Amino acid sequence: MVAAKTNIAFELLLLLALASLWGASYTFIKIGVETIPPVTLIAARTLLAGAILLAVIGWRGLSLPRDTATLRRFLFQACLNSVFPFTLIAWAERTIDAGVAVILNSTTPIFAFLLTALITRHEPVTARKFVGVIAGLTGISLIIGLEAFRGVGDQLVPQLAVVLATICYAGAAIFGKNFKGQDPMIPAAGSLLAGAVLLVPTSLVVDRPWTLNPSPESLIALVCLSAFSTALAFVIYFRLIHTLGSVGTTAQAYVRVPIGVAIGVLFLGETLPATAWIGLCCVITGVVAMTIPARQRVAAAAAKG
Repeated sequence: MVAAKTNIAFELLLLLALASLWGASYTFIKIGVETIPPVTLIAARTLLAGAILLAVIGWRGLSLPRDTATLRRFLFQACLNSVFPFTLIAWAERTIDAGVAVILNSTTPIFAFLLTALITRHEPVTARKFVGVIAGLTGISLIIGLEAFRGVGDQLVPQLAVVLATICYAGAAIFGKNFKGQDPMIPAAGSLLAGAVLLVPTSLVVDRPWTLNPSPESLIALVCLSAFSTALAFVIYFRLIHTLGSVGTTAQAYVRVPIGVAIGVLFLGETLPATAWIGLCCVITGVVAMTIPARQRVAAAAAKG
C-alpha cells in the first residue's frame, strides 16, 4: 500500500518535471526564432535531441527496433508529436508572445478527451468533463476570439496554428500508447530521429542553414531546448503515458501554464491583455475538470494493486 502511494507520488513529481520542461520550451523557442528560422530550429531540435537519446541508448546496451511496423509508428508519432506541432509553434512565436502560446497549448487535455470520447471511447463523458470542455473552449475564445470579432485578426492565424499544434499533441498522447512495453527512451529517440529525417531535408531546401548567422543567445536556447525540453522531456512523457494514461499525462498542460507564462513575463518582459488572463483562468478550470478524475482513478487502481 505504501509502495503504491510512493510510486504514484513519484509519477506526479515526474508530471511536474515534464510541465516545467515543456513550460520552459516556449521561451527557448521565442529566443531561438529571433535569428534561426522555424523549420531549421525545429530540424536542429529533433536531430540534436534524437542524437542525445541514441547515444544514451547505445551506452545502455539497447538498440532501436528496425522492423517496418515499428518504423511506421515512429514516423506517425513524429508527425503528431514533433514535426507538425513543433514547427507550427515555432512559426507562431515569431509574432505572438510565449505566454499566449503556452496558454493556448494548455488545452491539450481537452482535445485529448474529445478524441478519446469520439474515437477510443474508453472513458465516460461525465458532466464534470463536459463542463471542463465548455470552460476550456471559452478560454480559447477569450484569447483569440476578440481580435477576430473586432476585425483586426493580425494574430489570429498564428494563434490558430498553436491550437492546431495542440490537437496534434492530443492525438500523439493517444497514439503513444502503441509503444507499451518498450523502454521510454526507445519511442522517444525513434520518433525524434524520424522527425529529423523529415525536417532536415526541408530545412536545407527552404532555409539554406549554412547561410544563417544565429546569435549566441539563439544557439544556447537551441541546445537547452534540445537537451532538456525535448530529449529528457520525451523520455518522461512516454513513461507517463503508460503509468498515468494518455489523458492523465496531458494534465501537465495545466501545470505548465503558470510556469510558461511566468518565464515569459520574467525573462522576456512579456505582458498579457486582461482578456488573456480571463481566458487563462477559464482554460485552467477546464483542464483541471478534465484531468483530475482520471488521475484519481489511476491512484485508486494503484492502491488496489
